[in-house]
Amino acid sequence: AIARSPDTDAVVYVDRDYRLTWKEFGEEVDTIAMGLMGLGVQKGEKVAVWAPNVPFWVGLMFACARIGAILLTVNTSYRESEVEYLLKHSECENLVVVDGLRDHDYLQTVHKIVPEVRTQPRGEIHSPTLPNLRRVIFLGVEKHRGMYSIPEVKSLSVMTSDEEYERRKASVDPDDVVNMQYTSGTTGFPKGVMLTHNNIGNNGYWIGYHQGFTPKDRICVPVPLFHCFGCVLAVMAAVNHAATLVILETFNPVQVMTSIEEEKCTALYGVPTMFIAGLEHKIFDRIDFSSLRTGIMAGAVCPEPLMRRVFEKMNLTEITNVYG
Repeated sequence: AIARSPDTDAVVYVDRDYRLTWKEFGEEVDTIAMGLMGLGVQKGEKVAVWAPNVPFWVGLMFACARIGAILLTVNTSYRESEVEYLLKHSECENLVVVDGLRDHDYLQTVHKIVPEVRTQPRGEIHSPTLPNLRRVIFLGVEKHRGMYSIPEVKSLSVMTSDEEYERRKASVDPDDVVNMQYTSGTTGFPKGVMLTHNNIGNNGYWIGYHQGFTPKDRICVPVPLFHCFGCVLAVMAAVNHAATLVILETFNPVQVMTSIEEEKCTALYGVPTMFIAGLEHKIFDRIDFSSLRTGIMAGAVCPEPLMRRVFEKMNLTEITNVYG
């Protein structure tokens, strides 16, 4: 994508005027990756990310991939016991968090599970509850006791030489695990599903191919990145075809519609309730949807009358389903 379309937008957040081209995005990924190596993150280590769709999320995803680390996606609605189970079960070495979402204070939860974060040196956590955990990173610019901030991680990139970085990248194999996603499945506790570069790379390629994505496409992404819908169907499809990701931190129907209009998005992703929230909103008739053509409705049963409405009223004449 960087070679084909260096000056095309890669990642855009309309609500905070955050915009990176593919070339800029690649540079950010390299800086974060070298910073993680500077922190001591080894190949095969897990990096759990517990955050909504904040700007550094996608950069972190690819930084981990480039150094052979495994991105472990954490459901944003998980509570204390679920987060503790996931970190313990996965034998996770690194936790990346934001301050919280809606009424849920993530930092308070982290301090309950790992009180040692406040008292032990950064990067050298030793917790009886989570014996594998070593580092906690804050996915933002703010500083918190016992945690590295993203600017600090990026500044630590100077600790890694270009030669070391190239060697690490060369050691990564397409069949290595790159992503772990915990799914409730049908029985008992959630299970960690291990996905390789090959898995999600190929999925992303074909999902983008069947929507006809090119570097001219702009995909509006209000679905969570922690789920395969966001990080594979959206991110990997965009990267495979050098399309633009117009990402929303959390779902908001007004922000979705204004993002589509302002950025002239050609594709829209969502679960059925997201499409209904837009169609039934009082500002719906004032929005220009003429740029749209495709996208994905999935994650729940997609009734035929709803598909017909988005087809006729939102110009989504090539809307797709990914199941069945």
